[in-house]
Amino acid sequence: MAAASQQLTGRLAGIAILLSVLPCAAWGLSSDRDQPMTIESDRATLNEKTGNSVYDGNVQVQQGTLVLQGNHMTVQLNNSRIEKIILTGSPATYRQRPDGKDTDQHAEAGRIEYNAAEDRVILLENARVWQSGAEEFRSERIVFNLKNNTVNAGGSNSGDRVRITLQPGNKKNKDTDKQLPAPPQ
Repeated sequence: MAAASQQLTGRLAGIAILLSVLPCAAWGLSSDRDQPMTIESDRATLNEKTGNSVYDGNVQVQQGTLVLQGNHMTVQLNNSRIEKIILTGSPATYRQRPDGKDTDQHAEAGRIEYNAAEDRVILLENARVWQSGAEEFRSERIVFNLKNNTVNAGGSNSGDRVRITLQPGNKKNKDTDKQLPAPPQ
């Protein structure tokens, strides 16, 4: 029994280390990667043969300022490397403080997927990305390509729309900008 417990503890530690390279961390504080990671859920099933792990009920992952929450998370490993992570919830959420920012970056969707081979994150089902007091991005589907730092959005149905909310420029900067002289009369 003690050997099985040590094996499970080792496997959980391995999963935690592998999750620490989750690209969402690239959006946040660079020091987050050096912080310990905690994974909590009501139930966890780890399959050493297949490299798959499933976390059910009240799933929460935290590493530094990175916080992921959802109802269900699956992690697929291949040769001890992350292949795919799927987090679902009502909604599944992401929060992290970006380097050089005073407020957190937020994302939520019914489903958040990370595909390592394609180096992309996909938010599906009422996807929303925002930063407190800043711009907001909404769509049924938002795809972050982490290789070339691009974002694509839009659903497959003709009625699906992309909504971007842009905040007016910072008032403090507007007050210090030089005003153009009035045109001659």
